[in-house]
Amino acid sequence: MARRVRLARRSLIDSFDAAVGDGVEALVRLHHHRRLERVGWGEAFEAVGDLWTSGSPPPRAGNELEIVVDGADALPRIAAELERAESSVHIAGWYLSTEFAVVREEERVVLIDLLGELAQRVDVRVLLWAGAPLPLFRPSRSDVREVRERLARVGVQVGLDSRERPLHCHHEKVVVVDERVAFAGGIDLTSYSGDRYDSSGHPYRSALGWHDATALVEGPVVADLAEHFRLRWREVTGEALEPGASVSGAGKHELQVVRTIPEHVYDAWPRGEFRILEAYVRAFRAAERLIYIESQFLWSSELVELLADKLRRPPSDDFRLVVVLPAHPQSGGDATRGQLGVLAEADGGAGRFLACSLYARDGAESCPIYVHAKIGIVDDRWLTIGSANLNEHSLFNDTEVNLVTCDEAVARQTRERLWAEHLELSPAAVSGDPLQLVEEHWKPISAEQSERRRRGEPLTHRLVRLPGTSHRSRSLLGPLESLVVDG
Repeated sequence: MARRVRLARRSLIDSFDAAVGDGVEALVRLHHHRRLERVGWGEAFEAVGDLWTSGSPPPRAGNELEIVVDGADALPRIAAELERAESSVHIAGWYLSTEFAVVREEERVVLIDLLGELAQRVDVRVLLWAGAPLPLFRPSRSDVREVRERLARVGVQVGLDSRERPLHCHHEKVVVVDERVAFAGGIDLTSYSGDRYDSSGHPYRSALGWHDATALVEGPVVADLAEHFRLRWREVTGEALEPGASVSGAGKHELQVVRTIPEHVYDAWPRGEFRILEAYVRAFRAAERLIYIESQFLWSSELVELLADKLRRPPSDDFRLVVVLPAHPQSGGDATRGQLGVLAEADGGAGRFLACSLYARDGAESCPIYVHAKIGIVDDRWLTIGSANLNEHSLFNDTEVNLVTCDEAVARQTRERLWAEHLELSPAAVSGDPLQLVEEHWKPISAEQSERRRRGEPLTHRLVRLPGTSHRSRSLLGPLESLVVDG
């Protein structure tokens, strides 16, 4: 009898929790729709058809593109391109650590030494978020001013961008060298909150493991990234920078720069820009067999609603949704768990949805690998990589920069590269049918490791299944925060 009472009480709580969650999320979605409609961006929610976003900058043909995964590969590549600079270096970031070592294998190269040396022969400009105005949050305004003072002493010109929406930031991570080559992705040049310098083997270490990615590009799309930096630099410092020489075609890939820029932040963008949201909406609606996501956060109610609809009404029997997230995100953990519960409920036990995280291990010891990459791949025919997470901050309120390509070879090769890392298999072993790989590798490996963690046994693999929860009252913190601070 007592057990039946407890079950009935739990059922009542679950029903109430789900009703409250659905109501608040609907309210948040309505708020975002009305906000974007006021500034002429309502179509971002309704985009269908073409996988390229509308407007400017358009897709650019003739680019070289390389997806560089994890800091131990990416950071030395960034350093090498910086060292080749002949005229200018432009860096836009969320934060920067002057003592961060970007090369560590043979000769150790520290960021401030590298930038200081470059500043003796080329123009070096760094544009950073000015930091949190309230000392309760980090990095604070004083933290960032100290970084500016250090860089200024070695000849680097620094702009601090305080034109953020309340409780939000400038989150993009872009490096442009000579307007010849650029990097755009998720990797910050900092050790703040975690050391980004981790290899794709992710050996167990005392520091938190870190999984990340960036794109190295050459060709006409570099001019779009450079122009974005110039416009922000002018808005922040008042200095108008001359554009570099026009960039000719350097490769065979078509790429598009897409951004989040909140309205009423910059004079040059009074209506803002919300094309990262539009890009994801287009791709998710068009998905037929596979949506693969790596993100630090997954609590955008708008995108989760689209994903849940795909699970309730799958476009094919083979459709799968696979997401890789941090086990313990630095914020929004309850929000992400709640949205995983929404997706699990929409899946209804059909086995089309899988959420996993990554762990480093050494014998009986294991530690989470922080998933900081921001990558979306749909049907091996659409890919985006950049700075934007799948949360309200990145889609509506922070400044963000992503790249999009509809190059099927790039999308497939990137997925296979990532899956080989996560499944600890050779590239040849992950070159087959994605559905078969999900069913025969992703699901059994992640389930076994999750059970090992539950029993307190040592892990034998990197991939661990993440639990979802249908209890969403705590998951509303993210959407409610967005509703409060959006205005």
